[in-house]
Amino acid sequence: WCRAGTHRRVFHLGQTRYVASGDRFDYIIVGAGSAGCVLANRLSSEPSNKVLLIEAGVENKALSLKMPAMMLDNLKSTKHNWAFKGEPEPELNGRSFQHDRGKTLGGSSSINGMAYIRGHKLDFEGWRSSGCEGWGYDDVLPYFKRLESYSGGGDVFRGEDGPLHVHRPTPQDRLTLAFLKAGAEAGYPVTDDINGYRQEGFGVFDRSTFKGERWSTARAYLDPVRQRPNLTLATEAHVERISIQDGRATGVLFRTCSGQQMSLSAASEVILSAGAVGSPHLLMLSGIGARHHLQEMGIDVVVDLPGVGANLQDHPDFVMKFRCLQPVKLWPQTKPLASAAAGIQWLLTRGGICASNHFDAVACVRSSSGVEYPDLQFTLSPIAMQDDTWQPMQEHAFQIHVGLFQAHSRGCIRLQSGDPATPPRILANYLQDKRDLQVMLKGIRLVRELVHQPAFIGLLGDEIYPGETAASDEDLQRCLRRSLVSQWHLSGTARMGSATDPAAVVDHIGRVHGLQGLRVVDASIMPQCTNGNTNCPTIMIAEKLSDSILGKPPLPKIEADVWQNSAYATCQR
Repeated sequence: WCRAGTHRRVFHLGQTRYVASGDRFDYIIVGAGSAGCVLANRLSSEPSNKVLLIEAGVENKALSLKMPAMMLDNLKSTKHNWAFKGEPEPELNGRSFQHDRGKTLGGSSSINGMAYIRGHKLDFEGWRSSGCEGWGYDDVLPYFKRLESYSGGGDVFRGEDGPLHVHRPTPQDRLTLAFLKAGAEAGYPVTDDINGYRQEGFGVFDRSTFKGERWSTARAYLDPVRQRPNLTLATEAHVERISIQDGRATGVLFRTCSGQQMSLSAASEVILSAGAVGSPHLLMLSGIGARHHLQEMGIDVVVDLPGVGANLQDHPDFVMKFRCLQPVKLWPQTKPLASAAAGIQWLLTRGGICASNHFDAVACVRSSSGVEYPDLQFTLSPIAMQDDTWQPMQEHAFQIHVGLFQAHSRGCIRLQSGDPATPPRILANYLQDKRDLQVMLKGIRLVRELVHQPAFIGLLGDEIYPGETAASDEDLQRCLRRSLVSQWHLSGTARMGSATDPAAVVDHIGRVHGLQGLRVVDASIMPQCTNGNTNCPTIMIAEKLSDSILGKPPLPKIEADVWQNSAYATCQR
C-alpha cells in the first residue's frame, strides 16, 4: 500500500481508502500473525470498535503460502520470513541459527510446518500455579475447542465449528505405519488423539490444512472479515515505537515502505502481537525493559521491567537419519519431472504429495521414570534431508526428529541499538542447562531402540547420522553440539505473572505492568513453553484474551480428565 505523499493507501472494505498521520482508532493491533489475526476478527465483531491491524510484511498471496509441501521453500526465502540471525550459541560450538518468523499476513502460521498440537494439561496447570490465574487446563480447554474445526469430529476435547480447520491424517506409507507399530511393540501407549484424552504415546499428527491447502490464521480469521467497515488492514508498515504519555500507551509510530514516518493514535488500547521476538523488541525500543540495558542503548526508561526479553525458551531438535532397505514413496517424487507432475496435480486437484507436510505420525514420551509427563517428542519424516541445503538426500532414507519439550535452558533477547531498523540480538542458550543435554542423549538412545523393533525389519538400513560409531555419551554430545537445531518455537520473552513477580511483564490478561492501555497477546507471554509446536497455544491465547479485552466473561470451564501413567514414578513407559 506504499505510495508517495502525505496519505498512505490501505485495504479496507475490499476497496482503497486513505489513512492520514494522526488518524484515531479504538484498538491498534501490531502484527497480523497467528495472534493478531484472531484479535482483529474478534475485536471488530463489535461494530462500535474501530480496529487497525498493522503488519510489517506483505499480503499472503503467494502460491507457496498455500501449498503445504512448499514449507521449506518459504523458510529459505526472506520475502515472508524475518529470518533473524541469532547470536553464536556457546554450547553449540559457537554456531549461529537463523530464527524463522513469519513476515506476512498470518505470521508464522503462514510459513510454519502446520503441525498442530495443544500441549499437555500439566503445562497449563503449571501456568496457573505460577500465578497466572485463569490459565489452568479447565480454563483454556473451551478456547481450544472454540478455535478449531476438527476433521475427526467434536467431543469433550475437540471442537467442530471453529474458524481454524484441523486435519487428522490417515497414515498410509510403510515407514509411518512401521513407526506407529514399533511404538506399541516397544511398550509405549498408543493414543487415539494427542490433543485429547492422552497426549503420551504414539499417534497421528494433526495439521492445520483444509482441502489440501495450508490453513493459516489469515485464512481462518482475517479473510472472512476483511469487508467489515470498522476493520482497517495495513501492510508493509513497520512499527518503530509505542507512543506513551502520562503512563498510558496512546498510539504507535511506524514507517512506510517509502521511508516516511507516521503516527496513529489508539483511544482504548495498543496490543502487541508481534511475536516472541518482535514484541519484546518493540517494548524495549519504547523504553519498557531492564533499566540498565535501556540506558546502555541510550533509550529513556519509561518502565523498568527486567523481564522484557528474558526467559527466552525454545524446543531444541536433533535429526537422526537412517537408510531404508525398501523403496519409499516420497523421495522418487521429489525428482524434477515427478516434482513438476506433483505440482500440477496439486494445482488441479489440491491432492497428492504436495497437499501434505509429511509429518503424519508423532510420539510424545517420557525420557525416564520419575518424569511426570512427556518431555520428548519423536516425529518421523519418510524422507531424509541434507542439513546444509534442505534438499532430499539422493537415496531411500528417512529421519526421526528428537525434540526436547521441557527445556531448562533460558536465553534472552536484547537490543543491538536504539535504531528500530536494526534486528535484536537473540541468544537461546541451547543446552546451557546440562539437564537438557542428558534428556537429549536419552532421546537418541530411545530412538535407536525404537527402530530396532520388529516393525522395522526389512526397512531399517544403516544409521546415517549420528552413525553407529557414535556410541558413547561423549560421542553423542559432540554430535549434538555440532548438529542440534531449533524447532522455531521461541516463546516466553514477556511472560505473564503477578505485579509482585519481578520477572513478569504482563498480568494474567496481558496488560503490561506499570502502564495503561498496552497489552501483549502472543507466544511471548507464555510463562513456560508448552509441550509441542506452539502455534495452536498461541491462537488459544488470542482467543481467550479477546474476550477479556471486550469485557466478556470467560467461557465456562470444561472439567475433563486426561490420561497419565499412574506408575510414572517407577517406569518410563
